[in-house]
Amino acid sequence: MPSPTAFTPPAFNLAAHALRHAASLGNKPALEIVQGEQAEVWSYARLEAAVRGIGTGLAQLGLPPGARILLRLGNSADFPLAYLGAIAAGFVPVPTSAALTAPEITRLAHLVRPALVLAGPGISLPDHPAPVLVTAALADMQGLAPCAYALGDADRLAYIVFTSGTSGQSLPVAHAHRALLARAFMHQGWEGLTATDRLLHAGAMNWTYTLGTGLLDPWTVGATALVPAPGSLPADLPALAARHGATILAGAPGIFRQMLKSTLPALPDLRHGLSAGEALPPALRAQWQAATGTDLHEALGLTECSTFLSGSPERPAPPGMTGFPQPGRRIAVLDETGQPLPAGQPGHLAVHRSDPGLMLGYLDAPDLTAERFRTDWFLTGDLVQETVEGALRHLGRADDILNPGGFRIAPQEVEAAMATCPGVTDCAVTEVEVAPGTRVLACAHLGTASEAALAAHAAACLARYKQPRLWFHLDQLPRNANMKLNRRALRAALQDRFDDPS
Repeated sequence: MPSPTAFTPPAFNLAAHALRHAASLGNKPALEIVQGEQAEVWSYARLEAAVRGIGTGLAQLGLPPGARILLRLGNSADFPLAYLGAIAAGFVPVPTSAALTAPEITRLAHLVRPALVLAGPGISLPDHPAPVLVTAALADMQGLAPCAYALGDADRLAYIVFTSGTSGQSLPVAHAHRALLARAFMHQGWEGLTATDRLLHAGAMNWTYTLGTGLLDPWTVGATALVPAPGSLPADLPALAARHGATILAGAPGIFRQMLKSTLPALPDLRHGLSAGEALPPALRAQWQAATGTDLHEALGLTECSTFLSGSPERPAPPGMTGFPQPGRRIAVLDETGQPLPAGQPGHLAVHRSDPGLMLGYLDAPDLTAERFRTDWFLTGDLVQETVEGALRHLGRADDILNPGGFRIAPQEVEAAMATCPGVTDCAVTEVEVAPGTRVLACAHLGTASEAALAAHAAACLARYKQPRLWFHLDQLPRNANMKLNRRALRAALQDRFDDPS
């Protein structure tokens, strides 16, 4: 298991480190939940008092140290307060998506075996014997005397999060307190984040991208986190950013694509945007640059490890590239046997097991955890190609690789090419089985481009074996709540359209 000795203070608590500026910053806004001209403002002093009060209240319930607490909370201040309050007092929070149904959350609850469930109104609860505490009780706890931070080994378990499950069953991922220390690599290696920034993140708070980049990172450096109020749409974000002085915008590529569908207001305070969650199409980055005069900086990470590869304001990624290894990270491109490859050869992206942001492991699954390692390297599941200058191009997820006609094709490469076709506003690629055992490449597209124009563009931009054979015009692509493409649902939808063209 990972054991990064260089990043493990003798007595550490993730929540204490995240709120380390609270005493000195006092009334400075730490969190603003924004809607229209209004904002629900939490100062640093108020935030820490509420977090430590909740820690006291949870401890008074008699939970044993290290007890797991399942979070079934919406996109409100309750979420970060409960998350940090649990960690502050020595418990282990388990964030989950509020969109999960009762059967879905029941399965996850049985995997993590929580001692307590924290429940927001209208959110599905698991069929599980753990007691349920509602948000009204959490509100009462905020005024209690502050708990002492539970200090200990930074390698001990701090929280559990679930993989997205877009290509299979979600898995519980165990992370140590030291995971927050690893995020310091990305403050300048990706985010360009300073204490004067006001960072607006568009994702749900339970998503690890939002939780880290949208909340914990701003607080760790003494900045202000902006979160859209529940019910906000992507189309609302530019106006919110303008009205509330956002200096950095963060979200998945789909969020930026939605914002570009309408005329953007002037964004005088905006310095740049941050994109993660899925590959950023080069055409989308160029469109954002043209519309705003600012850059989009992409980062690659995963639930099992914080982002480690990115462009940044100090070192923007070359066109078509994801970026460079963040300073302090140790990564490699490996062949099928686990041996490092020279620049120019595509292979499997791996992170060294000494990285402090790497998970402790999949919960109660040592064999599954071991499968992801090649000696000292953790396989991320991504395929990349490194240039001689050290930049890396993302070729797609290893489990996303398509194989029509025996050719291995990264769908992101085809999508990037088709996104530059005039009239295409969005697109995605998958396989469709046209006869038993025969699969061809299919492209779902939005916009006004005709099938003939699409085919001609593909012929001009792509090798023959990479050109889609089927074209499907859709009103929208299947995406999750954070606007990430659901490739599994896309494949099923196109197969249904082919099987029943009526």
